[in-house]
Amino acid sequence: MRKLLFIVGPTATGKTGLGAFLAQKFSGEIISADSRQVFKGMDIVTGKDRPAGVRLHGYDLVKPDEDFSVAHFVAFAQPAIEKIWRRGNLPLVVGGTGFWVKALTEPIDTIAVPADHHLRKKLEAFSAPKLLKLLKQLNPQKAASLNASDRLNPRRLIRAVEVATHLQGLSLKVEKPLAADTLLIGLTASLPVLDARVEKRVGQRLKSGALQEWSRLKKKYRQDLPSMSAIGYRQLPDVNRWITAERQYLRRQLTWFKKVKEIAWFDVSSKNFRAKVETRVKAWYT
Repeated sequence: MRKLLFIVGPTATGKTGLGAFLAQKFSGEIISADSRQVFKGMDIVTGKDRPAGVRLHGYDLVKPDEDFSVAHFVAFAQPAIEKIWRRGNLPLVVGGTGFWVKALTEPIDTIAVPADHHLRKKLEAFSAPKLLKLLKQLNPQKAASLNASDRLNPRRLIRAVEVATHLQGLSLKVEKPLAADTLLIGLTASLPVLDARVEKRVGQRLKSGALQEWSRLKKKYRQDLPSMSAIGYRQLPDVNRWITAERQYLRRQLTWFKKVKEIAWFDVSSKNFRAKVETRVKAWYT
C-alpha cells in the first residue's frame, strides 16, 4: 500500500526542519498543513521555512482577502499527494493545524459546508454565551460535545452555528480520505522548553522584519479578514501579547494532538531525537 507520513505537533518544535531531513533521507516531498501559511505575503510572522533542496507544497496558495477552508485544503492536498506518489516519492504532510490533518485521514461530514458570510457578519455581534445558546437550539448534540475552550471561542461557535444552520434538512456528500499506510510522528517537549522556543522564534521573526510585514499588510487589507486574525498579526505591535498568544496556541495544539492515539511522540529536546525518528520511519517505510 502507498505510504503517507505525517509530522505534527505544536508550534516551535521544528516540524518543517525534521520534514526536510526525512525528505532527503527517503526521497520525500513536503505538503504544508498550516492554515496560516497558505496566504501570499504572510511570510515572516507565520514562520514560512523554505529548506533548500526539498520540494515543498502548500505555501502561498491564495491572497489574504480570499477564502481558504479545510475543504480547500483537502481539494489541494489530495491531488498533490497523488502526484507525489506517481513520481515515486514519499509525501510528508507537515503542520500543526490538527483539523486539516484529520481531514486527510478520515471523512468529516461538515467539510463541504460553505462559508455563509452574511450569517457570519450577523453573528459577529453575538457574545460567546449567546452563540452557545443559539447552537444549543440548532444542534444540542454538537453544543454538548464542545470542550471548555470551544465554548469560549466565538470563531468556532460561529462556524458551528453556520454548519448547523446549513445542515438542517440536508445531507452532504463526504469526500473519501486517501487510502494509504500512514505513520504519524508527533514532536513535543516539556512546557518550559516549548515556551522558551516560542520566545526565541518570535525574536528571530522580529529581526527578520515581522513588524514591517505586519505594517504593510495592515495598510493593504481589512483587519476583520480571517487571515489577519492569525496569531501575531492580531497582537502586533505588542510583542509580549504575541508571545503569550503563541504559548496559549501551543497548549491548545498539544491538547488536540494528545487525543490522537496513533501518534508516535518524540521529545525534540532529547539527545539524537532525529536519529530516533529516522529509525522509526525507516522501519515503517521499508
